[in-house]
Amino acid sequence: MGASLAALLACLLAAWPGGAAHAQSRQASPPAAPASSPAEPQLPSIDLLRKQLDAIPQKLPEDDDGRKLLAEVNTIGTAAEQVANRRTEELADIDSRLAGLGPAPEKGAPADAPDVAEQRASLSRQRSAVDSDLKLARLITVDAQQRGTDLIRQRREQFQAALTTRVDSPLGRAYWRNLRAAWPGDTARLASLADELRAAVRTALQSDRRSAFLGGLVGALLLAIAGTWIAERVLLRLVPARLPGGRLRRSLLAAASVVVHALLIGLAAQWAWSALDAGADLGDRLQELARSSVQMATFAAVVIALGHALLSRKRSSWRLTGISDTLATQLSPYPWFIGIVAATSGLVTQVNSIVGASLTAEVTVHVVSALLVSALVAMALRHLRAPSAARHAAAQAHAGDAAGAPAADAAAAPDATGAAAPRSPWVGLLVACATLATVVTAILVAIGFVALAGTLARQMVWTGVVFAVTYLAFQVVDDACEALLSSRGGFGGRLHKVMGMDARLLDQAAVLASGVLRVALFFYMLIALMAPFGTGPDEVFRRGTNADHSLKVGEFTMAPQALLTALAVVVAGFVMIRIVKRWLSDSYFPSTSLEPGMRSSITTLLGYVGGVIVVAVALAGLGISVERIAWVASALSVGIGFGLQAIVQNFISGLILLAERPVKVGDWVVLGTTEGDVRRVNVRATEIQLGDRSTVIVPNSEFITKTVRNMTLTGAPGRVLLRLPAPLDVDAKRMREIILAALTAHEGILESPEPIVQLEDIVSGTLTFLAIGYVSNPRNAGGVKSDLLFSILESLRAAGLALSPPASTSVAPYAPAAPAPDAAPALPTVAVPQPQATVGGAANAT
Repeated sequence: MGASLAALLACLLAAWPGGAAHAQSRQASPPAAPASSPAEPQLPSIDLLRKQLDAIPQKLPEDDDGRKLLAEVNTIGTAAEQVANRRTEELADIDSRLAGLGPAPEKGAPADAPDVAEQRASLSRQRSAVDSDLKLARLITVDAQQRGTDLIRQRREQFQAALTTRVDSPLGRAYWRNLRAAWPGDTARLASLADELRAAVRTALQSDRRSAFLGGLVGALLLAIAGTWIAERVLLRLVPARLPGGRLRRSLLAAASVVVHALLIGLAAQWAWSALDAGADLGDRLQELARSSVQMATFAAVVIALGHALLSRKRSSWRLTGISDTLATQLSPYPWFIGIVAATSGLVTQVNSIVGASLTAEVTVHVVSALLVSALVAMALRHLRAPSAARHAAAQAHAGDAAGAPAADAAAAPDATGAAAPRSPWVGLLVACATLATVVTAILVAIGFVALAGTLARQMVWTGVVFAVTYLAFQVVDDACEALLSSRGGFGGRLHKVMGMDARLLDQAAVLASGVLRVALFFYMLIALMAPFGTGPDEVFRRGTNADHSLKVGEFTMAPQALLTALAVVVAGFVMIRIVKRWLSDSYFPSTSLEPGMRSSITTLLGYVGGVIVVAVALAGLGISVERIAWVASALSVGIGFGLQAIVQNFISGLILLAERPVKVGDWVVLGTTEGDVRRVNVRATEIQLGDRSTVIVPNSEFITKTVRNMTLTGAPGRVLLRLPAPLDVDAKRMREIILAALTAHEGILESPEPIVQLEDIVSGTLTFLAIGYVSNPRNAGGVKSDLLFSILESLRAAGLALSPPASTSVAPYAPAAPAPDAAPALPTVAVPQPQATVGGAANAT
């Protein structure tokens, strides 16, 4: 998928104005020699490479962007590097052969045999020649690199000069005066090209060539109109019939529609020009016009097909974007307008280059195209800023239409509810950037920076095309991974059933594969966005500034480019960290068996590690390496050791909790007087929710240094324990049967281990019955205990039995009485208290 996306974007870049030269320069460079072949390729000589390098001019011509020269320099450098590698291998072979002859005889030692001496001398001469070629090849490689760097610098300066050139404003009289003065000459040049085209048509319409020419034109017209209509109907019939139900139908249909429309329109345009070329020999200018028109027609077809596939105005259930029917209908004309305007402006630019039009004509083309593109983008953005009430009504209408969609379409989009999805922050950012670009383009045209305004307008169109292609590729990748690898797909489902692979593992593999492919497509998108500006991403960053001044403070140098680079690294790094964390939390972790606490801890650790790496890279971009700040860490180590001792201790304890996992999210723990459910395990502290729904933040070191009771660590059942007092004369056997029946009848009491009822003790005329039952979850013990008490009391009352009330302690008051004459003195009476019995008991869980 990455290769196909790169090929599509390369074709679009070649068709885009200013990209043809880039594509031709890429094609002009010879392909690299194969790494291994039966016969080694013939490499150019050192002298030839030196002559070729010296023939390249030191300074770029004003009308040359340097792409071709840079490609030639890169080719020479590659060839010199290949020669150096070959000479290095030959030198190593000669050295090994010399080593096989043994060391050379020392002075005064017996001489070698004549054949050995001759072979040693021959090898020495060969070694000297090979070593000389090796050094020269390496020198040419270095010179080629320096020449390429110089060409890139000149291209940057040329590019900046072209963009910053100010011409007469279209709002002033001087501009219109120059246009009126250049009009006759430009009209004459265009008339000469038109005469060539008319002459070619007259030649093709001769009696012996007329049928072939007219047949080619009719065939091209039918291919462009009827061919695209038939292809779309064929795709609509084949895709639902050949592919299983799911989202993959929609994305593949959209991708196939774009490719087919671009191919058919490009072939139709090429067919028409081929018919004219077969009837008349076209000149160089007409051939260049034919090549440019085919490229512009293909580019316009891609833009229109992308809009048609993504908006899907007539078939809402096949729509990839989460927008309403009303918005799709409002936006549907704009791909046509933008594609036609962009292709027409590109073709007119190429025509001006072919005929050698005046500078005023080129400026006029830039002005008109920039204003038209800005107006179209502004009108399209106006629909995207519709009031929320209107969007809600449109979403409801879309939902009603989707409810009555055909079965085939509904099967293709089982998740399409018809409601407009909430706008992503990225979409809002793109809308804001597009709005700013349209305003800036209009202002630049008004003040005379026409070249910069035209470049900005073309980049807006190119950016929209690249984003649309990337979005479509993202959808295809996600749907393909879902359909092929996920357990819900056909192939993944067969793997799950036949090979017994875990469904979560398959879902995890699908998410991982989708993420990896998305990263690859993202980098392809970046390269494609930068392609119109130069040969690679580094070229764009070099063109970002021409400020070479710097401020030096001691040994530290602050350059504007370094500051901008560090700022860009920080912003891009933290944005990427946030994207990765959100992807892990929302996409990857739900397909794994990790607990929520482990997911949160891994995400937090990833954020910390990523932040440290981003800061280190940003400091390196400023020229501040880690070694330079080592002394700061050494000086602050003592303060950190004392001031942050508790934080470091909790952090290390959090790592231990993550590794050993004695406590995880969802456990019921008892820590001192704190008892509740663990809701979140952070790196520094753990959140415990109590029974009253309040939350206690406990440092992680408490779980390491103190005794913790984990009620649910091993999955042990909860225990309900009841102590029931009864009178001494009660029917103990009947009492036991009633209590045991209540335990057995309750649905929360487990059958294994079986509930038991025992006579625990007889104290002061009171029988104490001990009833024990087990529940599946310790959290259910309180409710089960309450239910059992209600049931036991009701059953005892129905059986005529009762529990013993708690005994009370009473002290009789002292009342002196007259002693009998022959009796001993009376002592005060004290009632001996009976031990208090409790009804019920606390529920204990182990």
